[in-house]
Amino acid sequence: MAARGNGGVLREREKTPRNSHHGEREAALPKTRQEIVNGPSEKKKGLFRVKSAGESGRRGIHPIKFLAITWRSSNWVSRMVNILWPFVPAAIVAYYVVKSHPVLRFSLAYVAMVPCANLIGFAGQELARKLPHMLGVLTEITVASIVEIVLFMILLFHDEFYVIQAAILGSILANMLLCLGLCFFAAGLRRDEATFHAAVSEVGSNLLLIAGLGLAIPTVFERTVTNSGFNLTADEISNRVIRISRIIAILLIIAYAVFTFFQLHTHHGIYDELYEMDEERDVDAHKDKAKDKYTMTECIFALAISVALVTFIAIALVGEIPEIVEKHSISDPFMGLILVPLVEKAAEHLTAIDEAWDNQINFALSHCIGATIQTAMLNAPLVVIVGWIARRQMALEFEIFDIIMLILAIITVGNVLRDQKSDYLEGFLCVVVYVAIAVAAFYFPNPHETAGHETTGEATGEATEATIHAMRHFGIIQ
Repeated sequence: MAARGNGGVLREREKTPRNSHHGEREAALPKTRQEIVNGPSEKKKGLFRVKSAGESGRRGIHPIKFLAITWRSSNWVSRMVNILWPFVPAAIVAYYVVKSHPVLRFSLAYVAMVPCANLIGFAGQELARKLPHMLGVLTEITVASIVEIVLFMILLFHDEFYVIQAAILGSILANMLLCLGLCFFAAGLRRDEATFHAAVSEVGSNLLLIAGLGLAIPTVFERTVTNSGFNLTADEISNRVIRISRIIAILLIIAYAVFTFFQLHTHHGIYDELYEMDEERDVDAHKDKAKDKYTMTECIFALAISVALVTFIAIALVGEIPEIVEKHSISDPFMGLILVPLVEKAAEHLTAIDEAWDNQINFALSHCIGATIQTAMLNAPLVVIVGWIARRQMALEFEIFDIIMLILAIITVGNVLRDQKSDYLEGFLCVVVYVAIAVAAFYFPNPHETAGHETTGEATGEATEATIHAMRHFGIIQ
């Protein structure tokens, strides 16, 4: 019995962690390969543990608190946008009452979309605070793109294919040039240079180039077959372009899924580390911690309200586009390439610019480049797939002007990101390029103004040659 008693004492001693000579308890040895790689994990209650940065200290919905937090928003720019909320009921009333003033209805709906999109972005940001870093960033980007997806779907079922095609590329250009340029400019106003991690810039620029080439394939195919004298009718060429677009849409979605797996699973440690670094150098971190935050229920409630409002406003907005284009000298290219992307991307742009101002440049780049990649590799292909299911003839077929601007913009941004640092001059130049493209889009004729949509082989050849020359200049091809 004594032996057994001694053995029991020994076993109890083995279970008790030893103290080091500094008086601190030694860490337990890792039990699994996961702990060896990532360190010992904490025991979590429930499905996941809300990050301390996202803790609200409350549960459920508190109406007064909810409205106060919503009004305060994430920064002073978003708070100024909240002043536009009266335009939302005005747009709803105009939709039902004012029938003979399309410009007024369009203008009210356009302005009303901004605060609704801002609420979606803020609710997504509050939700992202409660999640692990990489998952939070992806969630925030996806939530902010709800406005874009809703607009694309409504345009699709209104058969506004040309506007969708222009809006896809316009959304990409707005993120790559306007949003990224404003982020660099904002960051450069407070410090000489802003430095960012290669995991964001290099992976992002490579994916952008691949996505851009993928989107260009149907257009290059259509122009080549049309101008090469093959014995095919216009309907046969159109059917082949649609089939190619659907296959490429599936491939792009698969590529986006692999990219998401890359970020969330196999290489999440890299991204978590750089986002933690950004949080440490956030100049307003102490203010953010002190702010009241949404509860999880309030995040979902805010998203539900804002998505419902965005859907209704988008229906009102899209319904006026044909009238505006036909009778008020606004071209389809300008509508799709500039006006629609600006309103749909308002929330993402405000969030990214605020992060760049606070020295969180990796977060800002993730929003700019991540949203661009999501538009090119998920949202645009999704429209094609939904159109396929709904028997709509939606294809990834763009104007040569749009495709060349897209490829050149991707090359330009890739060159800017190459040295992993930026200043206000580079940001200003990116904005200048975007404004120049907007001016060209404003003067670009509508499809029905062209002579039967004919494009000469010489013009197409010269445009293609210019693009190839630019790619050779930047070392992308030999």
